[in-house]
Amino acid sequence: MDTYNQQSLSTVRAASHRRDRDSFKDTALGLVSTLSFPAIVGTADMMLKSAGVHLVGYEKIGSGHCTAIVRGGIADVRLAVESGVQTAEQFGQLVSSLVIPRPFPNLDVVLPITNRLSKYMEEGSYSRLSNLAIGLVETRGFPAMVGACDAMLKSADVQLAAYEKIGAGLCTAIIRGSVANVAVAVEAGMYEAERIGELNAVMVIPRPLDELEQTLPVASCWIEERQPVRMPVNIKDKEQVAELEVLQLPDLAKLPAKVTEELWNDE
Repeated sequence: MDTYNQQSLSTVRAASHRRDRDSFKDTALGLVSTLSFPAIVGTADMMLKSAGVHLVGYEKIGSGHCTAIVRGGIADVRLAVESGVQTAEQFGQLVSSLVIPRPFPNLDVVLPITNRLSKYMEEGSYSRLSNLAIGLVETRGFPAMVGACDAMLKSADVQLAAYEKIGAGLCTAIIRGSVANVAVAVEAGMYEAERIGELNAVMVIPRPLDELEQTLPVASCWIEERQPVRMPVNIKDKEQVAELEVLQLPDLAKLPAKVTEELWNDE
């Protein structure tokens, strides 16, 4: 039975991967790379809002290098990458960018450039922090990030969603809350991070899109399984049910069929 279940699961996963590849067939590939996690999240947010593209996710290769990957029509991807480059340049974090009109199928099979489901937002579960503003504070050194988290939580009504490490000693705290509270908390976190260690980058995203949210890490404590809706049912007491007699319905096939002859009188 276990072998059968594993085979079935493998078949479902293979079919899902085929659907992912088919959905991005004949589409362009766009990549923008930055030197901090807050910068790449802000860049991805601008890319999603500037053109009709889909955010595949991020690729983190160490030393602070992060790449946002988008897919879509050629014109949309070019526009999204252009907007992403301008945004990354404003942050002073741009590393490189790339647009490939129709990537060869071998790239889709090997490289992480097709649609990937987030492990934090699996089907059947949701986050209690969804549809809230996002604040990111990146520090160089873990103590500075922990101190920034403590200052942010104490300064405003926000929740610590998760944290991200991208190498080179860079750690990013991710908070969620209303726009005003996130702005106040990020400012407090900045000052505390600079007092303890080194502040590298900050970002506030007031209205994140669903695709952006699904690519961000969320701690398991914020994930809830969707429960079936329980409807109230009026059930009689067991004593009343026991008193009811079971009525045996007759077998219609064994009943004699009576044919009644009707005479028509034309007079």
